[in-house]
Amino acid sequence: MPHLLGRSSFGDPKDSGNLLPEAEALQLLNEWVPNERLRLHMKQVAAVMKAWAIEKEGADEITARKWEQAGLLHDADWERFPDDHCRVIIEELERKNVDPEVLHCIASHGPSYFGVEPVSKMDKMIYAFDELSGFIHAAALIRPTRYEGMDVKSIQKKLKTPSFAAQVNRGDITDAFSRIDHSLDDVIDFIIAHQKDVA
Repeated sequence: MPHLLGRSSFGDPKDSGNLLPEAEALQLLNEWVPNERLRLHMKQVAAVMKAWAIEKEGADEITARKWEQAGLLHDADWERFPDDHCRVIIEELERKNVDPEVLHCIASHGPSYFGVEPVSKMDKMIYAFDELSGFIHAAALIRPTRYEGMDVKSIQKKLKTPSFAAQVNRGDITDAFSRIDHSLDDVIDFIIAHQKDVA
C-alpha cells in the first residue's frame, strides 16, 4: 500500500552534519517502537549500515553515524502511525534539525511505497539492506544454531521459496540490487556477518 510523501526534498541544508545524540536516538526508538522484534530489525539495519559505510565506503566517523542513524530510525513510525509511515518520523527529525541526507535516506528506503527515489549510496544501500536483513533474520530464527553456520546458498534457496517469509517483497530486493554495483551473494554474506551479534 503506497504512502506517497509527495515531496523529494527534506530538511534544511544548513543542518548538514547534525545528528541526534546516540542516547536521544535510542530513546526515540524505545518510545516510538513498542514491538521488540521491530526494534531489533532497526538495530540490525543500523549495525549493517554503519559497518558497510566504514568497511566498504571508507566513511569518516560523522558519515558512518549518518548511515547508522538512518538505519536505526527508518521504521520508527511504522507501528504507531502505519497510515503515515515515514511521513511522521521525517517531520519529527526535521523539527530536531537532523541532517537532510539522513532524512532523504529514510524517505527513500521503499521507493515504490514513498515515491522517493534512492539517490546517494546511503539511500541505495538502505533499500538493499532493509528487506534482506529481515529475511535473513527470519531464516536464522528457524535454525537450531541461528546464525552459526548459516551460508549464502541457503538464503538464496529460501528467497526462491515464495512461501518462506512471504511478507518480504522479492521485487523490492531485485529492484534494489539493480541500483547498486554489488552482488546479492556478497551483500547476504555481509549481513550475516554483521547482524548476527546485534541484540
